[in-house]
Amino acid sequence: MLVKIKKLSDTATMPTRGSLAAAGYDLYANVSEDTKIAPHTTAKIGTGLAMEIPEGYFGGIYARSGIATKEGLRPANCVGVVDSDYRGEIIVAVHNDSDTERTINPAERIAQIIIQPYLSVEFEEAKELADSERGAGGFGSTGKK
Repeated sequence: MLVKIKKLSDTATMPTRGSLAAAGYDLYANVSEDTKIAPHTTAKIGTGLAMEIPEGYFGGIYARSGIATKEGLRPANCVGVVDSDYRGEIIVAVHNDSDTERTINPAERIAQIIIQPYLSVEFEEAKELADSERGAGGFGSTGKK
Protein backbone atom coordinates (compact mmCIF):
# COMPACT_ATOMS: atom_id res chain seq x y z
CA MET A 1 0.00 0.00 0.00
CA LEU A 2 1.28 3.45 -0.87
CA VAL A 3 0.75 6.29 1.62
CA LYS A 4 1.76 9.71 0.32
CA ILE A 5 3.53 11.92 2.87
CA LYS A 6 4.17 15.64 2.59
CA LYS A 7 6.98 17.13 4.65
CA LEU A 8 5.75 20.42 6.07
CA SER A 9 9.24 21.48 7.15
CA ASP A 10 12.82 20.74 6.11
CA THR A 11 13.52 19.25 9.56
CA ALA A 12 10.67 16.69 9.48
CA THR A 13 11.71 13.03 9.58
CA MET A 14 9.96 10.39 7.49
CA PRO A 15 8.43 7.53 9.52
CA THR A 16 10.62 4.47 10.01
CA ARG A 17 10.11 1.03 11.47
CA GLY A 18 12.47 -0.94 13.65
CA SER A 19 12.25 -4.19 11.70
CA LEU A 20 10.67 -5.58 8.56
CA ALA A 21 7.94 -7.25 10.64
CA ALA A 22 7.13 -4.20 12.79
CA ALA A 23 3.48 -3.14 12.45
CA GLY A 24 4.15 0.41 13.62
CA TYR A 25 6.16 3.14 11.95
CA ASP A 26 7.94 5.52 14.31
CA LEU A 27 6.93 9.17 14.28
CA TYR A 28 9.56 11.77 15.14
CA ALA A 29 9.30 15.06 17.02
CA ASN A 30 9.69 18.03 14.70
CA VAL A 31 10.74 20.55 17.34
CA SER A 32 13.56 23.06 17.04
CA GLU A 33 14.71 22.70 20.64
CA ASP A 34 14.24 20.47 23.66
CA THR A 35 10.62 20.53 24.82
CA LYS A 36 9.95 20.06 28.53
CA ILE A 37 6.79 18.30 29.70
CA ALA A 38 5.96 18.83 33.37
CA PRO A 39 4.67 15.91 35.44
CA HIS A 40 1.05 14.96 34.70
CA THR A 41 0.72 17.48 31.86
CA THR A 42 0.40 17.23 28.09
CA ALA A 43 2.34 18.90 25.28
CA LYS A 44 1.38 18.90 21.61
CA ILE A 45 4.39 17.77 19.57
CA GLY A 46 4.29 18.22 15.81
CA THR A 47 5.79 15.72 13.40
CA GLY A 48 6.10 18.11 10.47
CA LEU A 49 4.27 15.55 8.33
CA ALA A 50 0.90 15.34 6.59
CA MET A 51 -0.36 12.09 5.09
CA GLU A 52 -2.78 10.97 2.43
CA ILE A 53 -4.11 7.79 4.01
CA PRO A 54 -6.17 5.70 1.56
CA GLU A 55 -9.96 5.67 1.93
CA GLY A 56 -11.17 2.82 4.12
CA TYR A 57 -8.12 3.13 6.39
CA PHE A 58 -7.01 5.33 9.27
CA GLY A 59 -3.73 5.99 11.02
CA GLY A 60 -3.75 4.75 14.61
CA ILE A 61 -1.27 6.68 16.78
CA TYR A 62 0.08 4.46 19.55
CA ALA A 63 2.68 4.77 22.30
CA ARG A 64 6.18 3.46 21.67
CA SER A 65 6.95 0.87 24.32
CA GLY A 66 10.41 2.25 25.13
CA ILE A 67 9.43 5.88 25.78
CA ALA A 68 6.27 4.77 27.58
CA THR A 69 7.95 2.35 29.99
CA LYS A 70 11.23 4.19 30.51
CA GLU A 71 10.00 7.81 30.50
CA GLY A 72 6.28 7.55 31.31
CA LEU A 73 5.32 9.33 28.08
CA ARG A 74 2.33 8.30 25.95
CA PRO A 75 -0.25 9.80 23.62
CA ALA A 76 -2.68 11.73 25.84
CA ASN A 77 -5.71 10.15 24.17
CA CYS A 78 -4.06 6.70 24.46
CA VAL A 79 -4.77 5.97 20.78
CA GLY A 80 -5.01 8.81 18.30
CA VAL A 81 -6.95 8.55 15.05
CA VAL A 82 -5.84 10.16 11.79
CA ASP A 83 -8.77 9.94 9.36
CA SER A 84 -8.20 9.35 5.67
CA ASP A 85 -9.63 12.76 4.74
CA TYR A 86 -7.34 14.72 7.12
CA ARG A 87 -4.51 16.55 5.36
CA GLY A 88 -3.07 18.67 8.19
CA GLU A 89 0.03 18.12 10.27
CA ILE A 90 0.07 14.98 12.39
CA ILE A 91 0.48 16.21 15.93
CA VAL A 92 0.91 13.92 18.91
CA ALA A 93 -0.41 15.12 22.27
CA VAL A 94 2.25 13.60 24.53
CA HIS A 95 1.27 13.12 28.18
CA ASN A 96 3.77 12.75 31.01
CA ASP A 97 2.41 10.15 33.44
CA SER A 98 5.51 10.36 35.64
CA ASP A 99 6.26 12.54 38.66
CA THR A 100 9.37 13.93 36.94
CA GLU A 101 9.74 16.54 34.23
CA ARG A 102 10.53 14.85 30.91
CA THR A 103 12.18 16.22 27.77
CA ILE A 104 11.37 15.61 24.11
CA ASN A 105 14.46 16.21 21.98
CA PRO A 106 14.44 17.29 18.33
CA ALA A 107 13.99 14.27 16.02
CA GLU A 108 13.19 11.95 18.96
CA ARG A 109 10.82 9.06 18.28
CA ILE A 110 7.62 10.02 20.13
CA ALA A 111 4.92 7.59 18.96
CA GLN A 112 4.14 5.08 16.24
CA ILE A 113 1.52 5.02 13.52
CA ILE A 114 -0.20 1.90 12.23
CA ILE A 115 -2.30 2.16 9.07
CA GLN A 116 -5.44 0.11 9.74
CA PRO A 117 -8.65 -0.73 7.87
CA TYR A 118 -12.00 0.05 9.40
CA LEU A 119 -15.59 -0.94 8.73
CA SER A 120 -18.07 1.76 7.86
CA VAL A 121 -21.36 1.04 9.65
CA GLU A 122 -24.82 2.50 10.00
CA PHE A 123 -26.59 2.71 13.34
CA GLU A 124 -30.26 1.91 13.75
CA GLU A 125 -32.18 2.72 16.91
CA ALA A 126 -34.01 -0.32 18.32
CA LYS A 127 -36.48 -0.75 21.15
CA GLU A 128 -35.09 -4.20 21.97
CA LEU A 129 -31.83 -6.08 21.39
CA ALA A 130 -31.41 -9.82 20.86
CA ASP A 131 -30.66 -11.83 23.99
CA SER A 132 -27.15 -13.16 24.53
CA GLU A 133 -25.52 -15.44 27.08
CA ARG A 134 -23.71 -12.47 28.68
CA GLY A 135 -26.64 -10.09 28.61
CA ALA A 136 -25.98 -6.74 30.28
CA GLY A 137 -23.11 -8.03 32.47
CA GLY A 138 -20.51 -5.27 32.52
CA PHE A 139 -17.04 -4.72 33.91
CA GLY A 140 -15.62 -7.88 35.46
CA SER A 141 -18.79 -9.89 34.91
CA THR A 142 -17.34 -12.65 32.72
CA GLY A 143 -15.62 -15.63 34.27
CA LYS A 144 -17.46 -15.34 37.59
CA LYS A 145 -19.30 -18.41 38.84
